[in-house]
Amino acid sequence: MNENLFTPFSTPTILNQPATIPIILFPAMLVLTSKHPINNRLATTQQNLTQLILKQMMTTHNAKGQTWSLMLMSLITFIAMTNLLGLLPYSFTPTTQLSMNLAMAIPLWTGTVMVGLRFKTKNFLAHLLPQGTPTPLIPMLVVIETISLLIQPVALAVRLTANITAGHLLMHLIGNAALALSTTNLSLTLLTSTLLALLTVLEIAVALIQAYVFTLLVSLYLHNNT
Repeated sequence: MNENLFTPFSTPTILNQPATIPIILFPAMLVLTSKHPINNRLATTQQNLTQLILKQMMTTHNAKGQTWSLMLMSLITFIAMTNLLGLLPYSFTPTTQLSMNLAMAIPLWTGTVMVGLRFKTKNFLAHLLPQGTPTPLIPMLVVIETISLLIQPVALAVRLTANITAGHLLMHLIGNAALALSTTNLSLTLLTSTLLALLTVLEIAVALIQAYVFTLLVSLYLHNNT
């Protein structure tokens, strides 16, 4: 069956209704919640990993910034699990949709800016004009710094979308090549399949790294505004 290269990125439907919301909510069902006084090994590993990530991101934050710890931990968990689930066959990855990534990036970025305007108004406005700027260049630099500030959430969303989409496209192309060569050349098929397996391992790493990078950048924006 011939299909478009971008078919895996189209929004799936169930009974002609978009299935995006159930797919987005599904990763939350996979997070372990222990109801027993003694955790099993998987729950203990999850808690240790959560503590390690929080320690890495929260060490540089003050008390105001640390109030965002639950939000940032939920964000990195959601993005990581969504990216990993998207690597399964016949699955859909919501983070390949720029609209969804913008829906995550813009409110979080806006929240960090609001915190900066409320608690560090002078420092926030001072970032718009580097110290020692010549007077004739002040209007131009203010405009440039404002644009660079406003483009931050767009850069967050585009970075995540591009990295996840590029990996999925490459896996799709190599998988089709391996399938086409399977009836003609066995040695090339084995080589292509090995390349596909290595690329899959790389994509697992990319899925986790991109979740960490997205959350870390939000954390840095928060740190600059608290």
